[in-house]
Amino acid sequence: MKMVLDKANSRGYANHGWLKTYHTFSFANYYNPKRVHFGMLRVLNDDTVAPSEGFDTHPHKNMEVISIPLRGYLRHGDSIQNSEVITPGDIQVMSAGTGILHSEFNDSPEQQLEFLQIWVFPREENTKPHYRSYDIRSTQKKNELGLILSPNGDAPASINQDAWFSMGTLDAGIVKEYKLHSKENGVYLFVIEGEVEINNTVLSKRDGAGFWETDSLTIEVLKNSTVLLMEVPMH
Repeated sequence: MKMVLDKANSRGYANHGWLKTYHTFSFANYYNPKRVHFGMLRVLNDDTVAPSEGFDTHPHKNMEVISIPLRGYLRHGDSIQNSEVITPGDIQVMSAGTGILHSEFNDSPEQQLEFLQIWVFPREENTKPHYRSYDIRSTQKKNELGLILSPNGDAPASINQDAWFSMGTLDAGIVKEYKLHSKENGVYLFVIEGEVEINNTVLSKRDGAGFWETDSLTIEVLKNSTVLLMEVPMH
């Protein structure tokens, strides 16, 4: 098994006043040649947005964009007439394809918005752009790694890539095995809350680690934890 470790305090950081953002991979003004992507996983941003603030309309092209709210209310708008607000328990998936304009705002005038923005390189470029949100609450059973995104219809969401995302809240003392879907894939684990041990390495809140050239991962939960696993092709 090969492994790369990205500790929370080693990520890129920017404070724009209305936005505080951490970048696991190179993004905007943060560039680290050793951290550009993990296989087909290109961006993992950990964003906190002030009340009523947000990202004005901006373009995306040929990228799969997944937003996962952790706290608060995320309002989405785009150039193909979608407009809605999602909260924790929902995720949104935008396939930018040939090009799309979108905005993301904190819909609350009082409460901070916290969300993860994830970009994945597409399997096929220049497809028709589309957007959809998904309710993932039914997948989030205690002490299970619930499949929230897959390429083949067995999860609420899908993207234009052979990727599988799983998320779960696990009690201390639980040991979970995660089996990869293909030998060509790797899996990137991000600790949203808590502390886990994998491959004799302890991962704490907002730490990330990528694993490849393996069939499975064994996750030992040291403290009550919420984790996100993103399995993607490595080439």
